[in-house]
Amino acid sequence: MTTDRRLAKSLVAAWLPCICAAFVFLPLIGCATSRVGERSDPLQRTVMTIAELPVNVVKTVRPSNDRQWAPEQAVLAYAEFDGDEVTVRNIRNCVYHSADDFEVHHYDKTFRLNELESVDFIMAPFPDNPSIGHTMLSFGFEGGDHLALSVEIRKEQGEVYSPLKGFFHQYELMYVLGDERDLIGLRANHWLNDVYVYRARATRTRARELFVDVLRRANKLAEEPEFYDTLTNNCTSNIVHHINNLSPNRVPLDYRSLLPGYSDELAYELGLLDTELSFEQTKARARVNRLAYTHRESEDFSTLIRR
Repeated sequence: MTTDRRLAKSLVAAWLPCICAAFVFLPLIGCATSRVGERSDPLQRTVMTIAELPVNVVKTVRPSNDRQWAPEQAVLAYAEFDGDEVTVRNIRNCVYHSADDFEVHHYDKTFRLNELESVDFIMAPFPDNPSIGHTMLSFGFEGGDHLALSVEIRKEQGEVYSPLKGFFHQYELMYVLGDERDLIGLRANHWLNDVYVYRARATRTRARELFVDVLRRANKLAEEPEFYDTLTNNCTSNIVHHINNLSPNRVPLDYRSLLPGYSDELAYELGLLDTELSFEQTKARARVNRLAYTHRESEDFSTLIRR
């Protein structure tokens, strides 16, 4: 078989399931990729988006860490383990003047694993379609330090996110390890997403295991890049994988893990979050937008948004 025919077969094998999945999720994708208030046929928009997909064979076939990345995603985080200590390199802490005007900063920090005391689950639904959104984790240490994880597409310069393009190997996957003033502040104060911070039910031992599992995957991605996939390799699916990696089948297959805007409800029902109050009361208490704006420049941002 010629090289061209082998390449064609690999493209069909990779893209055909994605095209089928795209049409199954037409209503969701149509809303997510349209402008707010736009009224047009979701099927027509989906067909047009597929037709406009770039013919980038190399990117479709092989992920890479060597591209012209957007400035805020040009540097990969990784971790160095030394007994009970771990040094996280390239923690992102962008300073935002607006959503599009920001200064990119990174720093390194050493954490003691025996001082890790909490895990928070963070959910930010998309304003134009609350059934989908972005999920994150944040790890809390004695003394008030927090390190947040955001699993994202790694954008090239000029790229924007499209859920539909995410079916077609158009983005690499990235683990952003960042300061909460960056990862929460961007979404709450500049993108104007609702942001909910939930305390997870986790022992210190389990929190430590989860943290180490996350860091080891960040290290792996720094060495072996992967493609993002809208359904199977995204922000929520990676969090589910980490949880199930520690406790097999702890999070079963559920439509609410495919639609991250409902993932907090699923986590509540599974007992992964504090269930002392009703879900509605828990969600109302978890919203941090007002506090995130009030304390946006505070060094104690993470502590103050949890009051």
